[in-house]
This record gives sequence, structure tokens and C-alpha cells, in this order.
Amino acid sequence: MNYIGSKNKLSDFIKQNVYQIVGRDLSEKTFCDLFAGTGIVGRNFKAETKKNISNDFEFYSYILNRNYIGNHQTFEFKNLIQELNLLDGKSGFIFNEYSENGTSERLYFSEENGKKIDSVRQKIENWKSSQKISEDQYYFLLCSLLEAADKIANTASVYGAFLKQIKKSAHKKLELQPANFELTENNHEVYNEDANELIKKIEGDILYLDPPYNARQYGANYHLLNTIAKYDNFSPKGKTGLRNYQKSKYCSKIEVSKSFEDLIQNAHFQHIFLSYNNEGLMPESEIRNILSKFGKYDIFTTEYQRFRADKEENRNHKASGTTEYLYYLEKN
Repeated sequence: MNYIGSKNKLSDFIKQNVYQIVGRDLSEKTFCDLFAGTGIVGRNFKAETKKNISNDFEFYSYILNRNYIGNHQTFEFKNLIQELNLLDGKSGFIFNEYSENGTSERLYFSEENGKKIDSVRQKIENWKSSQKISEDQYYFLLCSLLEAADKIANTASVYGAFLKQIKKSAHKKLELQPANFELTENNHEVYNEDANELIKKIEGDILYLDPPYNARQYGANYHLLNTIAKYDNFSPKGKTGLRNYQKSKYCSKIEVSKSFEDLIQNAHFQHIFLSYNNEGLMPESEIRNILSKFGKYDIFTTEYQRFRADKEENRNHKASGTTEYLYYLEKN
């Protein structure tokens, strides 16, 4: 999934610095990814740690991480995926509100794919209600659907707007692929809460922070994934069909520093790592001043090509270079 702020290309950089400071044996450590997004960083530490805690305020993110982090034991899924892929499409909420030839004329999906998303989403919910599938299977199938829908969406990677014509990749048929997760012996925890509230209720050894860097709200940019995930009844707003969402204080230049300091103050973790870059709302001096209040501070940097959501049909976007900072705090 193309994702704003994805740490896929930075995973090894983050992991090697964690190893350097904490050590390579993390088998007795609790790792927490508090702003998890698609869960890339947490997934990389899942098998190595005693417990992995994942959290994100966006519900689509909770679905992804409830599968990739929360699921850790095997179950049957091949027949379920096959049955879903063989379903005929049907007119429903996604077709009517977000698809070609739907009543609202929003071109996020082709007509065929919009109807298929509706039929698959309804079937998954019916299976859950009739107890044909377990809770683990439910989140596995929802995760598989979200990722399949994202691949054939008629957008320039984010859902702040749709393209005026159905592009080539959006004409491909929706097909679910298994959202395979890593098997482990240990249970893990996944939350869908405000990070500044959850931090007061959890504790562990390693805390990884990857909050929003700028004013782009994830609730707006990925609203349609939330809608498919929740599949609830609401009245979409405006041309783009937005749903109500809570704005993050980390996207506000006025509120971000106070929110960040409150989070650090309430964190019950010895090792705290923060990903941020040179284009973020908080300058390096501000972050340094806040972290220095609570213990030993250090910083690591790397250059990389960041994700950019271009308004072009091509999903293989050109990326611009930026400096990524990995801040470290050994909290007193």
C-alpha cells in the first residue's frame, strides 16, 4: 500500500539503531508502535519481542494491525478467500456513493469494482454475524479487502480526490490476496485510541513514535478506507464524499509541541525513538529541547527518497529527497 510517511524504506535504518542502543536480543522486551499506520515498523519487531503493542487512531489502520500484529496463530483462509473472489457484485453503499455510474458520481472505483467491494464487505460481515468465521479470520479478511481495494482505486494514491477518468489500473478486477501475517508464540496487543491517552495506560521497554509530520490529516487522505472498514451508514460530504473525522493535534503547528511533550512526559518506557524529518512542523531545536528535559538525548540521520502523492495517473511516483531524523531518548 502506498502510504504517506511509510517507513518501509527506512525499516533497516530504524532497526539497526534500535539494535545499537538496546541490543540484538529483544526476546524479553515489549515494543510499542504508537502511531502505527500500516504497521511496517511493528511487523519488523513482532517475532523478536516478548510483546508487540500497536496503535493508531484511524480505524483502517487498526484493521491492518489487528491482522498483521494481533494475529499470530494459523487458521483456515484459502477457501474463504476463494469464495469471496467468486462472488458476483451487487449495488450497495460503495457503489452508490463512490463508484462509476453510482448515484453520487464519485469515481473512486469502476462500477464493477465498486459493486464487488460491496458484495465482499457484506459477505464478511454476514460470516461474522453467523459465527462462520472467528474474530481473527474477520480481521484477516477485512485487511485483505482493504489492500485489494487500494490497488484498484482510481486515485493518485491518497483519497483526498478521485481522478476524472478511470485509469488503467483501476479497470483491473478486484481480487483479494491473503494478507499473510507472521506466526509467533506470544500474544500481542492492538489498539484504536488517541496516542496521548493510550500512553497513560501502557508500559514497556521500547517506544517507537512516528506521528504526522505536517498538516496533512490522515482521516481525510484515507477516509474511504475507513468507510470500507466500518461499512456504516452516514451521509458523505461534498464532492469527495468525506466522513466526519477527528483532526490530529500533531498536524497543527499551534498544538503539536505541547501534545508531543505531554506524550513524552507520560511515557513509561526506557527507550524512546522518534521518526521525524526536516520538513516537519516541529524544528529539530524544538524536539531537542523537549527530549532533553526527560533524559539522555541523541539523534541519527539518513537521506532517503520520500513518498509523494502526485496528481498523476502513474502510481509509481517520483519521490523527492529528504533528511529523516531518528531521535533517541533514554528516559530517566
